[in-house]
Parts: sequence; structure tokens; C-alpha cells
Amino acid sequence: MKSWIPVIVGLLVGIGLNFSAAAQVISPPSWEVSLSAETPAVGDEVELIFNTAIPPGWYVYTNDFDPDLGPLLTILNLEPSEEFELSGELRAIEHKTKYDDIWEGDVNYFEKSGEYRQTLLVKGTLTELKGSLEYQMCSDVTNQCINYEEDFALAIGQSAAVLGDSDQEVEPTDALIDGDESEPAESIIGFMVIAFLAGLAALLTPCVFPMIPMTVTFFTGRSTSRVKAIRNAFIYGFSIIAIYTVAGTLVAAVQGPEFANWLSTHWAPNIFFTLVFLFFAFAFLGMFEITLPTGLVNKIDAKADQGGLAGIFFMAFTLVLVSFSCTGPIVGSILISSAGGELLKPIAGMFAFSLAFALPFTLFAIFPEWLNSLPKSGGWLNSVKVVLGFLELALAFKFLSIADQVYHWGILDREIYLAIWIVIFALMGLYLLGKLRLAHDSPMEHIGVPRLMLAIATFVFVIYLIPGMWGAPLKALSGYLPPMSSHDFDMVRYSREGGGGTASNTLDEIPKYSDFLHFPHGIQGYFDYDQAMAAAKRQGKPLFIDFTGHGCVNCREMEARVWSDPRVLTRLKEDFVVVALYIDERYELPEMEWYTSSYDGKVKQTIGKQNADFQITRFDNNAQPYYVILGHDEKKLQPPKAYDTDILRFIKFLDDAKAAFDR
Repeated sequence: MKSWIPVIVGLLVGIGLNFSAAAQVISPPSWEVSLSAETPAVGDEVELIFNTAIPPGWYVYTNDFDPDLGPLLTILNLEPSEEFELSGELRAIEHKTKYDDIWEGDVNYFEKSGEYRQTLLVKGTLTELKGSLEYQMCSDVTNQCINYEEDFALAIGQSAAVLGDSDQEVEPTDALIDGDESEPAESIIGFMVIAFLAGLAALLTPCVFPMIPMTVTFFTGRSTSRVKAIRNAFIYGFSIIAIYTVAGTLVAAVQGPEFANWLSTHWAPNIFFTLVFLFFAFAFLGMFEITLPTGLVNKIDAKADQGGLAGIFFMAFTLVLVSFSCTGPIVGSILISSAGGELLKPIAGMFAFSLAFALPFTLFAIFPEWLNSLPKSGGWLNSVKVVLGFLELALAFKFLSIADQVYHWGILDREIYLAIWIVIFALMGLYLLGKLRLAHDSPMEHIGVPRLMLAIATFVFVIYLIPGMWGAPLKALSGYLPPMSSHDFDMVRYSREGGGGTASNTLDEIPKYSDFLHFPHGIQGYFDYDQAMAAAKRQGKPLFIDFTGHGCVNCREMEARVWSDPRVLTRLKEDFVVVALYIDERYELPEMEWYTSSYDGKVKQTIGKQNADFQITRFDNNAQPYYVILGHDEKKLQPPKAYDTDILRFIKFLDDAKAAFDR
């Protein structure tokens, strides 16, 4: 499932941050199984109860939604007995529901904790209940899915038993650790860069820019020495950073996975955010001014006049309050963007924003002679504000789109959404060219080169959007647009079965299981490891292993966003023998092919069970998607790779492995 927990990224860039995590071995949730009555009598109806505690950032699909959507539904397998019979189906108690734009339907799931109940009719003297529970656990943080099958044995009279008679946790090997990529850290750093740029942009708003010389003059005029002036400037800058960072800390303190999911998917917060963004957009466009109560500002300002360290702090507080009408929308966007249930993200974002915001005030206070090089305040500041207003207006519809998709209102189909964005950014381009004037704009006889370049970039973006009206996929904006399924007028019918060159590795034998398993994008490959390795040796190519699953949404996203790129397809088709090992395939193999796993001691009877066991025992990993490239000696040519939608990094992964194979 990749229904996001949606991350609305940076007000100023309009592109999303992809959260991906290095592959790792994940332990299953903890489970407890019990009976509603410890010693039921013949003729009684009792509840078999399963309670689970799910790791933070993960969720488990339930069993009560459309099985044709794709995710693996939870299945209870009870060993047959004449002592009881099932009454009704396994029930998920108080599950959550959200619309998943990858599966294009409503999915039910448990997050943090969950409970299943199965009613049993007692027909004899119960002594023991034995069986297993199959389920799928996924994460929108690490972008991985894991399938589990856990056994249980509950003796009658026993208060409760723990699910799972084997520990599925495996310590990562050195090879796995070497292959880790610190994607979460990179995501935090990327978010901080965007927040830093937002802080720089806030300096160019008409509420803030004129404050720079005024504030610097205040400090240089009251300091008795240069050393004291520099000290005061640093205290002032640190005070600004502290004020904003405390705000980020407060946001982090109230966030959590459940809050983030509710914030992401429920109609109420999304409609609220839509209205907030529209409110700020209208203010930036000049419809009205946002001002804080005068009494509050005056009281803070009076504190600033007291002097000393407290006075400097309140001077910083005054700046934050006075500039609120321009920085408020940007700060609000950063805080909303950080609503992902993470502790560090809002704190890091606000720190980066405030660092950029405080930097010029501090530097100009230390080097007041630089003030002479600043451009004069004028109409260009209002232009910056109006451009931000257009961006706020465009992003407002993203929140409305989320609520629309979740609740199937049908307000913002894909082409309607695109039409709105095309109009907004076309008007923004005309404004940058001076063909459209709004309130508070100064007359403009000519435009400068930077403004012209920005106008050109805006119209290039508009032209990029236009083919989407006829069904073009617009992959660069896939996280911001409604799903293709909502597009009514699709003339393109974008083909997922071609592109990327012609496969030169025509298969010399029919792949096993190819009658019911298939590759996307016209890739030719295998579905059995031994058959694929033999083919790789015959063809003199490395073996590309794709550990995947039918219900793995992030596997489908990798195929749609990365594998579909012609550069990736060319390499997969021409440079490698590809094998897809489905870990949730339920096809039962002939008994002669069954074996008992050395990992958990269970008999592996199906294709999926054997593939999952192979992934764990050979590569110390149990999450999908997971990509491994082997040479003919069956050793890894490169550290394995997990979910990563960066196409260039994936190409490098393939090229480095091919180069290692050729050496």
C-alpha cells in the first residue's frame, strides 16, 4: 500500500520527498491468542481472540475488504477438529480504512494495535486449539512489505498463548550492513534544505526585507563597542532560531503515527488545510492583510525596549510577530509538510528555516557596511509575495484532492485538477511578464532577466502539464496528482508493455510458472531461481533477482516509476537475466519439492514460502521490494538494494553490478 501517509512538501519547490529506507530484517508484530472463556462447555459459543502490537511506522492489512485489490488479506488457518466448528468469519475489530491510490480502492488495516475475533461453536471437549495466522505488514516509512505466517497452540485452560513458535528475527550480516543506505537521514537533510530555502524566500517578503536595515541600525546604535555589537547580534540570531525551533518541537510533541494518519487521510484536517492555504493565498495576492493584535505586538515591543539579554530576546520575538503576515504561511507549510509522525522532522525543518531567516540579521549586524549593497525596497517585494500566493493557491488543491480521493466525492478528477494547475501557473507566468497586475503592484515598464527566466520556467512547467489533460502520465508529479483511474478523457493509453529497447536475451526455454506469473513492461525472465541461474550461465550474464509480491504496493511503484524508464528497461532486458521471486505466491508445489526450512523448522510447500525462506536464509532479509544481483558463483556483485525511486541511483546500481561481473 502506498497510500501515503501524504507528505506535502515545500511550499517553494513543488516536488515531493520520497521516504525510502535501507532494507533490513524486520521482526514481526507481537501477538497474543486467547479464548473468551477458559473452559467452555459443549454447546457454548466462544471467541478466539488475537491481539497484536504493531511496530511504529508499520500497519497490518485486515481481512474484510475487496481481495481483488491486491494486498494480502489476513487468513486464519485452524487445524480441523470434531471438537468445534467455525461460526462466521474472522472479524477485524475497530480497524481503520483509507483510500489507496495505488490499489485504487478502500483498504482496511490495523496500525499500532489490533484485534481479531473468530467465533467457535463447541461440539466436544476442547483440549487444544492449533493453527496459524497469515498476514501482511507494510510501512509507508521504509516503503517495504513483509508477509508472515505464524503458528499458535492454545491449551484449553491456558489464559493466553503467544503467536509464533519460532523467532523470525535474524541478525543482519556484515554484507547487509555494508549495503545499507541511510535514506531516512537523506530525507531529513533534503527536507531541511527545502526549509532553509523557504527561510531565504521569507526574507524577500515585504514584511521582512525592510526590517533588516531597521534591526541592524537598532543594534549598532546602542552598542558601546564592536565586540558588544557582535555579541548582541549572535544572541539576536540565536533567539530567532530558538523561537522557531521551539514551535517545531511543540508540533513534534503532539505528533504520532495515528495522528499523522488521521491528519493525512481524514476529510476534516484536509479541508481545513485547504481553507488555510486559500486564506493565505488570498492574503498574498493582496485581497487583505494579515495582522496580529496590536496590543500583543506592543507589549512584546515594550519588553524589547528594556535592554539587556531579555531585551534582545524580545526584539527577536517582535520581529517574528511583525513578520508573521508574510512568514506565517511559509512556516505553516513547513509544519504541515512535516506531519508524518516523525519526531525530528518538524524540529529539523523549523531549525533550518530559522537559520536562514536569522542569518542575514546576524551578519548585517556584524558587518553593517554591507547594508549599502542591499537593493532598495520597492514593488519587487510585492511581486515575491504574489508569486508565493500563486504557489499557495496551487498547493491548496492538493489537500482537497486527498479528501476527494479518500471519500470518493468526485470533485477533483485528474483532468480537472490539471486544468486548475495549468490556469494558476499560466496566470503566474503572465504576472511575471507584467501582463497581469494585482493590488499593491507598482507600474512596470520593463522586466529584468531573473524575472524573465522565472517566467520561462513557469511556462515550461505549464507546457509539461498540458499533455496530462489527454492522459500523459506526468511521472515527475505522480505524488501530487489524482490517480489515472480518475481520468475520464484518456487518449494516450500509456503503454506499460513496451519501451526501453528490444530484449536481446530471447528465452531459450519456457519459464516455469509463466502461465500465471508475468513481468511488466515486456521484460522476459524467469520465476524460479535455479532455472534463472542456469539461464544466466548459458547466456553469460549476471542474474538480477527481484524479491517481490502480488500484494506489495511498493514493488508495483518501483515497476511503474523506475523500471518503466527506458534506460532502466534497456539494462534489465539486455544486460541481465531477470528472475522474479514472489514471496506471497500460494501455488502449492509437488510434494517431492517440499522441504523443511533450516531457519524456522517448517515445511515449505508453496512457491511463496520457498522464495521467502530463500530470501531470509541466503540474504538475511525478509522485506520487499529487495533487489539482489549475483554472478555465476552466486555471490553478490553489489550490496542489495531496497525501495528507491531515484532512477539514477538505480541505474548506477545496475551499472556497477554489470561492471563488477565483467571484470
